[in-house]
Amino acid sequence: MRAKIIGTGSCLPDKIVTNDSLSAIVDTSDEWIQSRTGIQERHLVSSETETTLSMAVTAGQAALENAGISPTQLDLILVATVSSDFLTPSTACMVQKALGASNAAAFDINAACSGFLFALNTVDAYFQAGIYQTALIIGVETLSKLIDWSDRSTCVLFGDGAGAVVAKSSEEGMIACLQGSDGSGGDILICKSRTNNNPYIHTGTDLDYLYMDGQEVFKFAVKKEPECIHALLQQAGMQPPDVDYYLLHQANYRIISSIARKLKLPLEKFPSNVSHRGNTSAASIPILLDEVNRNGLLAEGNILLLSGFGAGLTWGAALLKW
Repeated sequence: MRAKIIGTGSCLPDKIVTNDSLSAIVDTSDEWIQSRTGIQERHLVSSETETTLSMAVTAGQAALENAGISPTQLDLILVATVSSDFLTPSTACMVQKALGASNAAAFDINAACSGFLFALNTVDAYFQAGIYQTALIIGVETLSKLIDWSDRSTCVLFGDGAGAVVAKSSEEGMIACLQGSDGSGGDILICKSRTNNNPYIHTGTDLDYLYMDGQEVFKFAVKKEPECIHALLQQAGMQPPDVDYYLLHQANYRIISSIARKLKLPLEKFPSNVSHRGNTSAASIPILLDEVNRNGLLAEGNILLLSGFGAGLTWGAALLKW
């Protein structure tokens, strides 16, 4: 049995921040941002009631409603995030409580922007093993709390939000999946946690901000993503044109268009929302999937390829039938 997605949902903060708005607080411009990334605006948390947890719960509820599944039918809840509100308990356990999903095991996964794919592939493995039958998978980030808002090279890139899917154990759905990591490249995209201040060591109290070597991340993405896609298609015995839609991590439109060129495919096969969402890390792919689903682009039997990359370094992909 494999994982079949039967419902999608998403949640975005109310506040929309345009490039012109950012140019009032940091040395940048709409032209500078759009020409390098394709991003025009993004959603950012702007109230105390909007949190990683609140967005995860709202996206999860929407996915459950879309799937026609009640919370008590869930066996498993996985949340992919690097920006949980608490170090412990996990966001997944708090989502379980909020939804009333009393029968579900719950835990978080940290694979940065690849997190949703790692979570989806983990659910598929559980289903293949016959351990669980129904799962809620959420990608959620409040990256705005990790960003140095005086650093124009990073603060213009990211947005907040959550996306979710409900997956059911089925005879069809997931066709093939893969994931990988390269810890030797971890220093090109990094955000330190709290430092140690026990009675024997004092290393300071300041929390660090996210650091990214943009050029190295770009080079990694345009090389690794096509390799990942080709490897996955080869595993499934398929060719690039056999896929109806490629739902890629929405980090940068130049990366997406570069991958389309390398695969020799039309951009119409690559739905994108990066212009209005920015990079929402683990939430990126499930938000896009929900939008594509609710906009009526998908038909039963469509072949979808989901692929992403992120800090770690990590990468992952999933090939599935809708």
